Order: sequence, then C-alpha cells, then structure tokens
Amino acid sequence: MDDEAGTARAAGPLAGITVVTLEQAVSAPMCTRTLGDFGARVIKVENPKGGDFARHYDDVVNGLSAHFVWINRGKESVALDLKSPAGMAVLHRLLGHADVLVSNLTPGTTAKLGIAPADLAVRHPELIAVEIDGYGPGGPLSHKRAYDLLVQAEAGSCAVTGLAGAPAKPGPPMADVCAGLYAALSIMALLYERGRGGRSGPASVAVSLFDTMTELMGYPLTYTKHAGVDQQPMGMGSPAVAPYGAYATADGHTVVLGTTNDREWQRLARELLNRPDLADDERFATTPGRVAHRDILEAEITAWCARRDLAYVQSSADAAGIGNSRFNKPSEVVAHPHLKARDRWREVETPYGPITALLPPPVISGYEPPMGAIPALGQHTAAVLAELGIDDQGEETDTEAGGSGGEAP
Repeated sequence: MDDEAGTARAAGPLAGITVVTLEQAVSAPMCTRTLGDFGARVIKVENPKGGDFARHYDDVVNGLSAHFVWINRGKESVALDLKSPAGMAVLHRLLGHADVLVSNLTPGTTAKLGIAPADLAVRHPELIAVEIDGYGPGGPLSHKRAYDLLVQAEAGSCAVTGLAGAPAKPGPPMADVCAGLYAALSIMALLYERGRGGRSGPASVAVSLFDTMTELMGYPLTYTKHAGVDQQPMGMGSPAVAPYGAYATADGHTVVLGTTNDREWQRLARELLNRPDLADDERFATTPGRVAHRDILEAEITAWCARRDLAYVQSSADAAGIGNSRFNKPSEVVAHPHLKARDRWREVETPYGPITALLPPPVISGYEPPMGAIPALGQHTAAVLAELGIDDQGEETDTEAGGSGGEAP
C-alpha cells in the first residue's frame, strides 16, 4: 500500500512495514508512533464517534489535545465502526495488507471482535499481533481496567516517589510509555527475525503495564526482597546514595548535585566544599556510611549552596567533576538553550495549522525522522479505502491496490 508520506519514509529502517492499530490513550499510541518514527506506515483505526478518547483530554494545542499531538503524528486516521459487519470486513481487508496489528483495548475486546491473536493466526497467519493491557492474563487482576496511575500504585512506584507520608505518582506516565516502548522493541525484534528467515507464520506479543512497572521497579523490589525493609521515598534524593539531591541557591534557583561513588564524594568534599575534614571523616568514607549519616551531609551542602549563586555552584561542580544540573520547570525546558543549539525542534502540521514538536530521541546517521502531520479523525478513510478497492459508498471497485499479507474477506 502506498501513502502520501512514502517519499519521506523511503530511507527509514522500517520503510515498507505497515502497522494497523486499534489504540487509545498513551501506551499503544507510543508504540506505534515509535514505529512510525523509524519509517513504518501507521494506520490508526478509530471509532467514527469521537475516535481515540485522548483527542479530547484538552484543547490547548490550537484546539487539539496535548496528549494526542504528542504521540499521534505521522499516522493515518481511518474511521470504522467495528461493531458493524461492514466495518469489520474493512478491518480484515486492512489486516490482509499489514505486517503488524497493535491494540490496547479493554480486556476481552479483541476476543469479542474475533481478532485475538489466536483468531488472527488462522485468518492472517503472517501478521504480528500485539496486545498491550493492564495486568496480563492469568492473574486475579487480569479483568481490571488499568490506567497509568492505577498500575503505578499497584506496582509500588508511587510508594518510592514523593516523600515519606506523602507518596506521589511520577510525573510522566511511566507505565504507559515504557509498555509502549517494550511493545515496539518486541515488534522490531520479530521483524528482524523474519527478515533474516528465522521465523515464519503467526507471531504474537503481549505486554502488560503491570509487568512493565515491576521491571522498572527492579532496584527497590530487589532491595526489599533481600533486605526485608521498604525504602522510604526521599523527594529529590535517593535511598541508595548520598549526598544526592536538590539544593536552593542564593539567587533563588535550585541546583541538583549528586555523587555515586567514593571517589566523587572525595572530590565534592575536598574540591567543591573545601572541607577536607568531611573527606577524612570515617563516617562518610563509604556509600553505606554516607547514607546512614545523610542528614549531616545534607545540612552542610544546603548551607554551602545557600550562600552561592547557581552559576558559581555549577561551574565549581563542573571543575571538580561533580555531576550537577539546574532544576527546571516545563516552561523553562520548552525554551531550553540545549534543545535550540542542537536543533531538536521541527514543524509538524495539524488540522489547525503548524506547530513545533521535538524530534524522537534516537539520532540515526543519514536518517531524518518523518515528523508527519497530526491526523484529523477519519482524515484518511476515503484514501485508504480506495487503495483497498472500496469506493465512497462502500462498494467494491474493479481493482484492489497491491499489497502483501493474508487473505481479504
């Protein structure tokens, strides 16, 4: 199947791969946008009555939702009523030309629609079927709806974020985003395996938000399993190392300073603080000792930073080889000089005019990510149906556009 962004994607690592997606919110859209960033064609099938509900979270981006704009660029929106036989027939026609189907519908929905991995293995045996859900099958929570906050709370990440007695959800939707990235990584692995002749026939991937978050919780879970205690959240600090945290400066800013080993501590004490007495104090000689006496170190560093401007603290820390950063608000990151100097912003079209968006993180030599437009609901329905040999009235035309994959209904 051809598409209007084909030329821009010609050099992409996933050029020629077609992904059909039944997605909502963040996890599956992050997965498919990532595949699109690498050059895949992404066809987003949406309910004609409102589409992806993330479209309506807010209207701050020229009338569009910030969530939707973030993770849906470069996709083609096809509006289909999957509760109707006609809509399902078109979906199967699409799947007959696709390489991958990604979904993150509520538990049991794909089975009710007849497009669970087992169903697709029969009807579309060359399709890679990917399902992202909340808790994975086979457990007491498998039936539950799962949103990022709910899963983060269930997996313990909120208990290690914030402060003791005041737990917090990590700001970015870590469960959603990382589940989507794990799904994308799995798809690429399967495509690579097929490309080298290592596998043919049905393939499926299941990624749950809960399994993803318990993986991200690897350190605190491992610590607690072996130490028998729950580490307490420490705000901007870390239960594992000290000193490590945020400190107010004399000019009203906040600097973040950290040490991760004994050598860095010695440099911080001797060269930054000019406190050889602290460097020689046996209480602080090792990481466990510094963690046990963190209150003393925090007080010393807090007082030292409070008497100095941010620029002085950072330049001195750089000179001493101590990691440091400035605590920034989102409004400050939007205008961050590092992003500007590295040319990280690109113009992206939307139904209501152009906006700017950040390039994806991977920088691949000789490849510029397509950064395609944000689609309006159903914007590409007619064009995609025409490729499938279906006219505006839903009638078959004489020919069907060429493609590869399983059978058409």
